Amino acid sequence: MGLDVVLMRVTQQGTSQKRWQRRQLAMVIDEGDVFARKFRESDKAMLSRADPYRDLILSPAEMDQFTEEVESLLAGADETEAHRIHQVMELVGRCRGDPSTELHLQGD
Repeated sequence: MGLDVVLMRVTQQGTSQKRWQRRQLAMVIDEGDVFARKFRESDKAMLSRADPYRDLILSPAEMDQFTEEVESLLAGADETEAHRIHQVMELVGRCRGDPSTELHLQGD
């Protein structure tokens, strides 16, 4: 019931989403279901949309809000959780800086 965080490159061939191709660039695996638990317990709008049973796709335009909400999780995080949150923040920074990417929160 984890919630892996995946940075994807989107290649658009034409306007139809059927022809879009996605390629994985990087991933942070949710070992111990840390993200699934922390996101579910959060009262933040975007984090609470994450579902450990479905995928949520975020665009670079959503990274500012996502950054703010994920950083708020650091306050109550232990060392392992904080390390994983920082790994996610690295992917967020890459997504924010590249309009051809998406951040996928992948449920099991």
